[in-house]
Amino acid sequence: MEKKLKVALVHDWLANYGGAETWCELALDIYPDADIYTLVYDKKKMKGHFEKNKIFTSRLQKIPFATKIYTKLLSFMPAAFESFDFSGYDLVICSSSSCAKGVITPPSTAQVAYVHTPMRYAWDLFFDYRKRSGLLTRFFMDRWMPKIRLWDYVSAQRIDTVIANSKYIARRIKKFWNRDARVIYSPVNERRFYPSSKTEKKEDYYVFFSRLVQYKRADIAINACASLGKKLVVIGGGPCEKELKKIAAGNANIVFAGRADDQTVRNYFYKAKALIFCAEEDFGLTPLEAQACGTPVIAFGKGGATETVLDKKTGVFFPEQNAASCAAAIKEFESLEAAGNFDPKKIVAHAKSYSRERFIKEFKAACEETLAAVNGEQKRGKGAPQKNK
Repeated sequence: MEKKLKVALVHDWLANYGGAETWCELALDIYPDADIYTLVYDKKKMKGHFEKNKIFTSRLQKIPFATKIYTKLLSFMPAAFESFDFSGYDLVICSSSSCAKGVITPPSTAQVAYVHTPMRYAWDLFFDYRKRSGLLTRFFMDRWMPKIRLWDYVSAQRIDTVIANSKYIARRIKKFWNRDARVIYSPVNERRFYPSSKTEKKEDYYVFFSRLVQYKRADIAINACASLGKKLVVIGGGPCEKELKKIAAGNANIVFAGRADDQTVRNYFYKAKALIFCAEEDFGLTPLEAQACGTPVIAFGKGGATETVLDKKTGVFFPEQNAASCAAAIKEFESLEAAGNFDPKKIVAHAKSYSRERFIKEFKAACEETLAAVNGEQKRGKGAPQKNK
């Protein structure tokens, strides 16, 4: 009888449900009995998710209000993840945008890291975060970040197989860790985003759909639409909501819809002329979700969105991350739309190429190849002569 594979899934933290947590559920579709290891776990916010699996948290879980202040604990994260014991596991899968990929596994255990991004606040966005931080935070950033960067680089060398969610992230992995990464695109959730069962008539408005945080740059979409007198529906909530409403004050064309359920979001997508996407994202899942509904995209032409949107076929790009460039792209889009460039059926077909089935097939193959390579090394090592005795 074949031995049952023992698998662990390591994730940065389970404190809010978002795209990275959706990815973890995909991994659990492949390895449903995997144990989960994470920095901190908020059971209430994760209600309905991961409840069938054993969840092991780090010692930082014991800190009061840990599930609220975990982002402030960066300097303690490396040691927390390195304290997990993976003896007896055949395969360890890391879902990482921070420190999760830095676990220590035995040589006989295969480690696969799916990297959503190397930690941005340590590398390419360090100076941006520093500018927006207070004096005390800057003091600790300057003191701790060199050690964090060194650990981040060194721990990346321990991974057997590094997988990136886009070519853009693979380039950053090569830049910061000097590791080659295989690219396996995350899938669009076709259970949540799909075309309408009836022919929807497009209405004269655009949509912005995201958490309202600074780097998503909703201000660009708001200012661009305001300058052109175009209607924009902003879907989502977050810490920047009050500031964004101040920017839009007095403009009846800018509508804040707040947080919305999937059906409401789909209905907005079905009738919108296009999604406006202003962030420099690692992958660009939101543009795919819009395209899965048959809606084209006006996107900032940098980052993962350049890999998920086809220029002048499923959307258009604006080259500079500002309102003037976005406004020019809206004009270009409307010209191409009038010429019939954007066929909803072709847009949906493009989104379907990022299917769940394709992801599962490619990711499972990567894990099996890594397991075979590690097992092969172990078998060869048993009978090999010892060197430098």
